[in-house]
Amino acid sequence: MKTKVLLIIIALCSTFTFAQEKVADKFFEKYAYLKAAELYEEAVKKGENSEHVLTRLGDCYYNNSNSEQAAKWYKMALDKYENKISPEYIYKYIQTQRSLGNYEEAEKWLAKFKDIQNDDRRADELASSNLSLYEKLSTPKGLFVDVKGLDINSTYADFGPVVMDSVMFFSTSRNTENEIYKWNGEPFLDIYVADRVMEDGKAKFSEPQLVNFSGVKRKNIHNANPVFTKDGKTMYFTRDNVDKRNRPRYDKEGTTHLKMYRATLVDSLWSNVEELPFNDDVYSTGHPALSLDNKMLYFVSDREGGFGQTDIYQVAINDDGSFGTVENMGEKVNTEGREVFPFIAKDNTFYFSSDGFLNLGLLDIFKSDILNNSNAEAVNLGAPYNSGYDDFAIYLDSDSGDGFFSSNRPGGKGSDDIYGFVSYDCQQIVQGIVRDSKILSILQGATVQLIDESGKIVAETTTDENGVYKLEADCDKKYTVLASKADYKDDIKEVETSNEHMKEHQVDLNLIPLINLNEIVINPIFFNFDKWDIRADAAYELENIVSVMREHPNMVIKIESHTDSRGSDKYNMKLSDRRAKSTRDYILSRNIAPERIESAIGYGESQLVNECSNGVKCSEERHQENRRSKFIILSGKEEK
Repeated sequence: MKTKVLLIIIALCSTFTFAQEKVADKFFEKYAYLKAAELYEEAVKKGENSEHVLTRLGDCYYNNSNSEQAAKWYKMALDKYENKISPEYIYKYIQTQRSLGNYEEAEKWLAKFKDIQNDDRRADELASSNLSLYEKLSTPKGLFVDVKGLDINSTYADFGPVVMDSVMFFSTSRNTENEIYKWNGEPFLDIYVADRVMEDGKAKFSEPQLVNFSGVKRKNIHNANPVFTKDGKTMYFTRDNVDKRNRPRYDKEGTTHLKMYRATLVDSLWSNVEELPFNDDVYSTGHPALSLDNKMLYFVSDREGGFGQTDIYQVAINDDGSFGTVENMGEKVNTEGREVFPFIAKDNTFYFSSDGFLNLGLLDIFKSDILNNSNAEAVNLGAPYNSGYDDFAIYLDSDSGDGFFSSNRPGGKGSDDIYGFVSYDCQQIVQGIVRDSKILSILQGATVQLIDESGKIVAETTTDENGVYKLEADCDKKYTVLASKADYKDDIKEVETSNEHMKEHQVDLNLIPLINLNEIVINPIFFNFDKWDIRADAAYELENIVSVMREHPNMVIKIESHTDSRGSDKYNMKLSDRRAKSTRDYILSRNIAPERIESAIGYGESQLVNECSNGVKCSEERHQENRRSKFIILSGKEEK
């Protein structure tokens, strides 16, 4: 018996020519990555090391988040096919190296990736027209932000929020005791403060109160745009050009320009107000912002020598409180238009508003890494931060992604309003019940996977005692839901999520049982006319037999093969016998012990499943129904 088994194995290894790669492809296309990987690896052992097989092996493990194995196979593919391999695989290999902490290797291949991509010309974003960029800005994908106007907004202008500890300072023209500013018909601006409190688990603001300065209170000057040092004891702010008695000064044309001032907190009163030395009577200076270390002051000015109407400048603050030389921030920030309201977030990202870069209309909010990289480009934040109206004066907590900005967009209470925003990961629920498709009973312990458009498994769970599963999915994406369980055929369904946070999708799945009474039930194993070799589609179905037999290690089966009615009865009996043996040999090639297949017998055309007997005219499809194999369970069905 051992000799016979050895001869079978040798014969299989030397002459068996099943299309294993094609079978693996079928499993890969059905997202059965572990089975596909097993078959691909067997193909590699037999000498098959094509680019297709190696990269598919990498994908099998990459899609299962097994970076180590994915890197192994991608590297083999890159070493063998470096000059012609698709850039996508170089990118995936880079990702696996970063995941494994191999940054030098990742950087090496990143340089090659960039070279290939430059020649490839598929990065069409660089050639995007202004229209396409406009569309991207106005309808961004993957950005989920709740924007709401604050309850403390008034019917007047409210803008420029700055949060310090648990309070928010902002600029407003709500103080009706002030005189009317003829420019916009609203009262002159003042600085107000509101406490941030929690009510019913939500952040709200108390009734805003006027911020008091020492000295003579004037009703016909602006006070606005405060920013504070980290200790909260020094305020930089914008005020009209005033004399020592806080009376406005006018130039020859009768215009009062803006200036920046500094004040210190003394007994809850902002005192010791001093004008900054780089102000001037013939141009405006304002909108202060501070660097994270409070050693650099940023501001806006229309002084001569700039790029446009107003530019953003910077000046060093010395340890003694004096200032260095004023410097323009350059063309990466400033344009021929207006640049206003600078702000530096905790992650050192530079934010500002501009109407000089490509925008959605009027002022838009931009961000830049200019403080870390002098060549950084300004990036439009897009909707919903920006609109076709003035959007400006952002304050953002870079840790949470939440914050505030100002806008005169429609729907507000006044001319300008403050809007709070909360960014979040938009999630939806994909849930359902997995059942036996024959008797509709629930299936506990079935595995359910969520697979994204790239084929990567992004979530996985098992059904509970009620056959129920629940998975979280990202919004605005397409997914495949795959359910599997031992002794059942997989079921696959598609689902597309929307942009509604926590929307639920009911996706029920029905698994076809592979075991029915004493037979392993799979789709018919078809053969080509007058052939007995195993086709790729047949091998794909035979893998279900292999899975069942592996799940039941003591199971013994017999194989019955059949032909159609064409040809003589004697010939068909021989042909079906060859098909039975060929079916048996495939199963044995998958490391199933020979003694577990008691017999493989051909029955010729003696057991037709339809009316297509001798002399009956039938289509090729009807004849093919008779060219099949069956699998009868003799013992070991219940053992595992």
